[in-house]
Amino acid sequence: MADYVYVDNSNLYIEGRRVSAVTQGLADNIFEAMNEGILDHGYTISFGKLHEFLCGTDKRTIKRAALFGSRPPPNDGIWTFAQKAGFELHLEDRNIKNKEKKIDTGIATLLTKDAYKSGDPHDDVFVLVAGDADYVPTINELKKDGYFVEVVFWDHASKELREAASRFVGLNKHLENLRL
Repeated sequence: MADYVYVDNSNLYIEGRRVSAVTQGLADNIFEAMNEGILDHGYTISFGKLHEFLCGTDKRTIKRAALFGSRPPPNDGIWTFAQKAGFELHLEDRNIKNKEKKIDTGIATLLTKDAYKSGDPHDDVFVLVAGDADYVPTINELKKDGYFVEVVFWDHASKELREAASRFVGLNKHLENLRL
C-alpha cells in the first residue's frame, strides 16, 4: 500500500492499450505494437480500480494520489471520473504542436517536493506509475536519502527505470482487473 502516488496517465493509458493489443492478438509482441503503432482502442483503465490497486480501500491512509495529464476540451468529462476515484488532478495544456509537455517534470518535481517537505523515509512508500527512464535521476537521489520508491507499470517499462526502483510491480497480469 502506498502513501504517495504519482501517475503519468497518458503513458499508462497508451501503453496499456499496446499491452492489450498483444493480449488480443492484434500484435505478435509489445515491440511490434510499439513500432507499428498498434493499439487496442477498446481498452480503458478504470480510475476507481487503479486507485484501489495503488492505494488500497481506505482513502484516509493515502497522503497524495496525483494523476497528471493533458487538459481536455471543455466538454470532456474524463477527469471528473478520476477525481471521484480519489485522484488529485494536475493538468497541463498541450503545446502548439498538440504534444503533451511538462508531465514528467511535473511529476518529478511534486514527488521530490513531497518527499523532502512531508515524507518520512522510514515509513512512507512513494509510488511512481510511469515507464520511461526520465525518472531515474529522481529515483536515484531519493533512494540515496533512504526513500522507498516503487515503480508500477506495464512489464515493458524501461529496464533502467525498473532497476532504479526500490521495487518494480508489473501491471501486465492485472490488465483485465484494471479494465473499465
